[in-house]
Amino acid sequence: MASNNKPGLLLTPLIAVVIGLAVGAVVMLFGGYNPVSGYGALFKGVFGSSYDIGEMVRQVTPLIFTGLAVAFAFRTGLFNIGVEGQFIVGSFTAVVVGVAFDLPWYVHAPFAFVAGCAGGALWAVLPGFLKAKFHVHEVITTIMLNYVALIGVNYLIRTKFKGAAERTDMIHPSASLQFKPLSELFDGSRINLAIVLALLFAFLFYFILWRTVWGYELRSVGLNPIASRYAGMNVSKNIVLSMMISGFIAGAAGAAEALGVYGYMTMGATLPGYGFTGIAVALLGANLPLGIIFSAVLFGSLQYGSNNMQLQAGIPTEIITIVIAVIILFVAAKGAIKWMMNRISKPKGEAR
Repeated sequence: MASNNKPGLLLTPLIAVVIGLAVGAVVMLFGGYNPVSGYGALFKGVFGSSYDIGEMVRQVTPLIFTGLAVAFAFRTGLFNIGVEGQFIVGSFTAVVVGVAFDLPWYVHAPFAFVAGCAGGALWAVLPGFLKAKFHVHEVITTIMLNYVALIGVNYLIRTKFKGAAERTDMIHPSASLQFKPLSELFDGSRINLAIVLALLFAFLFYFILWRTVWGYELRSVGLNPIASRYAGMNVSKNIVLSMMISGFIAGAAGAAEALGVYGYMTMGATLPGYGFTGIAVALLGANLPLGIIFSAVLFGSLQYGSNNMQLQAGIPTEIITIVIAVIILFVAAKGAIKWMMNRISKPKGEAR
């Protein structure tokens, strides 16, 4: 059912963004920087050239995927903190298929991408199963599996799939999601076909959850598993299925980055961070596909534009981290924003 408070649903994230930018400006002033110059440099860094726009879109693409992955779990009553690990497994699986096979591009690229999606989905099965059968909280299991994924993939790269330096071999060109006409349109930026796939996934997210009986069951189980069980729904199956779909989308994010941007996978000492940023993207986007797209554009623009802010205005990129943190804080603290809105809208002299 659609929300009957859409203005409030949209206003809360908007106020959070305004407050975040205002706090960032105050921090700049205290640090001796000019916030007008800082935000001007940030804006120019994002929209100053077609190359910058293409690179910004490239930065936004994985955030759309991970935001959708987190939101799908939220919408079905689960909290998937394991998007990081599912992203890593999806990247690795896609690269392995991209390296191991040499097929026509119209077979190889879809095969590698779907393999990455399947890798993320399979990595999400275990926490879903433990939740469904033994009521083990998914937050604990998914966080633990993030590090298992990171260390396990690093081990496999070092021992089985090591190419040059500390990374795998390059994928075959037939597995790449790069599309030269699109890249040339944006002056040789790394924008690729993954953005089209991300928008398609956003549409499928909406269609599955709100236009199918299957999606209705998933949302019902998330809202009230006891009532759903009495209504004849298989609660355990739907919990596992929900985690698998969330992991499938997270795996798509990893496959898109590996096949569309880098073409290989390197050993990493830390988690990539896209999954945790995806939580913020989902929160700001109110767990709605269109909201997630706009939220991903905001976060991706801030992250990409902050580099130019440092280069041109000399303002540390950590300022943007503060802005993002404040936005997340106020989106999470919906009650505080509603209280402020009520205070502003209440007529003067009216008793509470």
